[in-house]
Amino acid sequence: MVALRCGTLGDVIVAEEKFITFKEMCARFDVTPRTLRYYEYIELLDPRREGRARFYGPREIARMKLIMRGRRFGFSLEDIRQWLLIYQQKGTREQYRVWLDLADRQIKVLEKQRDELAAAMTDLRALREEAAILLEPMKDMPDRG
Repeated sequence: MVALRCGTLGDVIVAEEKFITFKEMCARFDVTPRTLRYYEYIELLDPRREGRARFYGPREIARMKLIMRGRRFGFSLEDIRQWLLIYQQKGTREQYRVWLDLADRQIKVLEKQRDELAAAMTDLRALREEAAILLEPMKDMPDRG
């Protein structure tokens, strides 16, 4: 871990921010180095750099939590990137308003997927039952090799 220290006007006020390494960030969020580098490439994350080393502070860790949660809910990386950008450009209120719109849209997508999955499972169960019924009279027949 790396700690940054800062002072103000001769006072010895020390603020410490904990930073984690690239490897620690990958481990904490169970992502590959390639994934983490890609998130940086598309500007979802902006770690502090010292030479070739990267260090992730509280802001980047919080953003990564939001990215991972967004992916879990099925949001595209572009949706997540735009949503994070809104905070920087327009603030918290607008970010929450946009979040509600995104969440409503994604809930509809997930509900549709759930319904499609339920229909596929119903069809698969019916087909399985048909195969079991067809197999029953054949149980005493020898297998052909």
